[in-house]
Amino acid sequence: MNSAATTGASVFGAAHLGYIVIETNRFTDWRRFGTDAIGMHHDALSPDLMRFRLDDQECRFLLRRGPAEDVVATGWHIDDHTAFEQIEARVRAHGVPLTTGTDEEAALRGVERLLRFPGPKGITQEIYTTPKVSAEPLRMLASGFVTGDAGMGHIALTSTRPRQIRGYFHTVFDARLTDCIDETISGVRLRIRFLRVNERHHSVAVAATRGLPMDPIRTRVQHLNIQAASLDDVARSYQRVHELGFDMALSVGQHTNDRELSYYARTPSGFEWEVGWNPVVVDETTWEPSTHQGISVWGHLPVGQTIVDKLHQFRLGARSLTRSEDTVPALSGTGIADD
Repeated sequence: MNSAATTGASVFGAAHLGYIVIETNRFTDWRRFGTDAIGMHHDALSPDLMRFRLDDQECRFLLRRGPAEDVVATGWHIDDHTAFEQIEARVRAHGVPLTTGTDEEAALRGVERLLRFPGPKGITQEIYTTPKVSAEPLRMLASGFVTGDAGMGHIALTSTRPRQIRGYFHTVFDARLTDCIDETISGVRLRIRFLRVNERHHSVAVAATRGLPMDPIRTRVQHLNIQAASLDDVARSYQRVHELGFDMALSVGQHTNDRELSYYARTPSGFEWEVGWNPVVVDETTWEPSTHQGISVWGHLPVGQTIVDKLHQFRLGARSLTRSEDTVPALSGTGIADD
């Protein structure tokens, strides 16, 4: 990596996944999915804007009307102004443009001092220092969600250039490799890298095919994750997803590496939504990266997948061979190989 990538003190531990911006035209379905199925608090801001809350922060998910049907931005809460300015300086030093968010944009996200810059796969990265707290009591079916110092969960991407994505998050946030998983799904060999920016096992997961590099996923994100406060919340939301007629992608199971018990539902926009419980917390004094075989100890079985679905994914993967994937080369550099 370029030596400028690590200029100054490390910011590891100072960044936390704070909110996610989703662009969709399926507002009615998303409201039912978020409130009635997953169990989050909902705020309608206008016919073209709505938010979901998980805790006292004003915004954890901002949904705006538009055609993408995808995650378009991730917001990172930075602990203090010193770390914020250090990240800003790193991005500028690499010649990458930053844009200051308007007062209206910051208000929609429930934050102060918003900056944005390009991210891998066209997902804009946004950083902020101070989240606004809502005085309005939570109205949600879930008993609660785990956020706090570890952030609100994680996002998972599929990539043809995983080393570059790892390089990007190392340059910006001093991300560390937690571990890897090798898995074979429908004859396709995958390697999944798990990156952490704080004590949460991972805030970003990057899945890549081994051998011929292709991306079988239409959306920028393959899934996003939130952590339920109790096992009962996982079970009840799983039941609600079924009863309300939303598609289930993977049944309840437990992962090999972070030991999280979870299920995956399919959102109205097509990417998956993982609701999990009780993942391990990384101890920085003892943790060493390792490689696990298979994503699950048990469960996580595909639900309702047909041969037509598999053929569609194959076609998407074949098309990806003709597309270039943006990894923001100025920040990703030559990338980082697995430890």
